[in-house]
Amino acid sequence: MQIYVCVKHVPDSAANIHVIDDIRIDPNLAFLLNPYDEHAVTEAVKIKEQHPEAEVIAVCLGPEDAENTVRSALAMGADRGILVQTDSIFDSIETARILHQTITDDGVPGMIWTGKESIDAEGMQTMFRIGALLDCPVATNVVQVALGDNKAVVDSERVGGVVYTYELDLPCVLGAGRGLNTPKYPTFPDVVKSKKKPVKTVSLDAGASSPDGASMKVVKLEPLIQTRTPKAMTGDPDTIAREIVTILLQEAKVIS
Repeated sequence: MQIYVCVKHVPDSAANIHVIDDIRIDPNLAFLLNPYDEHAVTEAVKIKEQHPEAEVIAVCLGPEDAENTVRSALAMGADRGILVQTDSIFDSIETARILHQTITDDGVPGMIWTGKESIDAEGMQTMFRIGALLDCPVATNVVQVALGDNKAVVDSERVGGVVYTYELDLPCVLGAGRGLNTPKYPTFPDVVKSKKKPVKTVSLDAGASSPDGASMKVVKLEPLIQTRTPKAMTGDPDTIAREIVTILLQEAKVIS
């Protein structure tokens, strides 16, 4: 079984984000493997450990230095990688088309993993669009998975912590949630071994489908500016505690 993991090259959330020309994030920032995709890679590798005949392939759409993100997935245990190299920015519609065609040109997917979202765009659409192109079932925010009899039984966490259990025919597309596992971060020997694993670079012309139908366009990006007004609390500990509870109840509304 071939298990494909779609990984995204995203800016480090700890970096000071700069927007260029109102629509692009400064490419000189530190970029890394999308954190949710770390859970996807980790789970794909766990499945391979249970099914030694499986192969885990990391697929990425991005610029030349996105190979570092692919190498990160290889260091976590993926067998090989594919980088569809481009400096262009695509919406989730065209991203799904490109990833779908790249995967089906490469092999026959038994399962496709993604993160449940990317920390930059947070669109949460790509996995559903890939599933539609493959005409196969999709589940997102997956927190548990079991394979058997050409099916996958998955737990999908919904709003409020409610968990739905689905039985999906293979192939399927799964979006990994944080509750799925603890990512396996590579050791130094893992990083060294990853340098020897193959990464195929595909030109966009060879890996992309022609745009048609619906599309989306980024009109403007604006950095989130948070303004906070500190408030000193005075009085004895009981008074301060009551004031904190009042704020959590009435202002923050995080307790009831």
